[in-house]
Amino acid sequence: MKNLNSRRDFIKTSALVTGGMLAPSFLVPGAYAAPDNHLKLAVIGCGGRGTGAVFQAFETGQPIKLVAMADAFQDRLDNSYKAIFDKYGAEKVAVTDDKKFVGFHGYIHAIAEADVVILASPPGFRPQHFEEAVKQGKQIFMEKPVATDAAGIRKVLAAAQEAKAKKLNVVVGLQRHYQNNYREVIKRIQDGQLGEITGGQVYWNDGGVWVRERKPEMTEMEYQMRNWYYFNWLCGDHIVEQHVHNIDIANWVKNSYPVKAEGTGGRQVRIGKEHGEIFDHHVLTFTYADGSVIHSECRHFSGAANRVDETFQGTKGKVFLSAGNHGTMTDWKGNVIYDHNRENQPNPYQQEHDELWAALVKGEYKFADAENAAKSTMTAIMGRYATYSGKVMTWDEALNGTVDLFPETLAWDAMPKLLPNADGYYPHAVPGKTKVI
Repeated sequence: MKNLNSRRDFIKTSALVTGGMLAPSFLVPGAYAAPDNHLKLAVIGCGGRGTGAVFQAFETGQPIKLVAMADAFQDRLDNSYKAIFDKYGAEKVAVTDDKKFVGFHGYIHAIAEADVVILASPPGFRPQHFEEAVKQGKQIFMEKPVATDAAGIRKVLAAAQEAKAKKLNVVVGLQRHYQNNYREVIKRIQDGQLGEITGGQVYWNDGGVWVRERKPEMTEMEYQMRNWYYFNWLCGDHIVEQHVHNIDIANWVKNSYPVKAEGTGGRQVRIGKEHGEIFDHHVLTFTYADGSVIHSECRHFSGAANRVDETFQGTKGKVFLSAGNHGTMTDWKGNVIYDHNRENQPNPYQQEHDELWAALVKGEYKFADAENAAKSTMTAIMGRYATYSGKVMTWDEALNGTVDLFPETLAWDAMPKLLPNADGYYPHAVPGKTKVI
């Protein structure tokens, strides 16, 4: 099992890839890349989402073999390998010990082994992992969000253009785009059945997620990476990591991206040391170029009412959407325009893989999700910039922001840019005072 933490390993491999000595593998229409007629898969990021994405790839029934894995942590890789191998066995899993890459830079080597890569590390790493996969000419499934700050978004947008030029399929885990009720309803909206969309509301309000305990032997870098949800360089705050799903639907319905954001947020109930720097609520309005306004709300309040859905109003009627396959359109007199049949609907997490892998085995170029995913992620980041600063934030100033959250050095003994005070509490944004861009 290879441990690739050193700067020397990273520089050496980067030079080989850049110089063309590690040849990228391209899929050939009508043919498979591996001698045994299987597409070779690598997973980068072996947590629950990466492991689940491998399951979903295998469940497509297509000829796939997992040949390489990479994660910063040995235990996460080992647990993932065991879960995958126990379920699918040697017929699907061909990851030898020398193709299990542990450390910050193992992704370069794992990507080189495969035809197709799954990118599922914490989102702060997504820009560099995506950039590398595109450079090596791989077909890509990557999880949302695709960055945590504007610097990362600019990198993803540049790589997205290169992926298009190389005709590399890129599917992003904004799975509502692969969910029937969203597809059917939004097709009808864009056909004009609700008229002009004049406003809407998008929500992700729930009780929050896991917390990982700090252990005495952990360095600061390890602790933040283990507890990654609560640090913006890794997560982007829950407005970016979760609420991007709902914000992306607003952009899809509007068929555009907002020109400005304004709102408020803070730390009201989730204020412990273990909660890092992120807010527990954000409330915003996103304004689009035509003057229409979308209300955006997300919060993590345990015990409070939950709501995760989207509603929109148009000149001819309104619509309600949710991940539970709801999709009801009515006119302003209450007459039903369209009501989605919620029976026997495919799982969208599976559907996105079914469609991607069906195209790959045929050698087809069909998917270019990266640009939209980057812009919807940027919309959520712009929202965070607005709530953290307490100021109106325009699209252009947000996208051109120069604040880069990513650490200068990736090593277990290196320090992230955000550090706790003597009492173990992390500084967090104060609206009206904090510089975000």
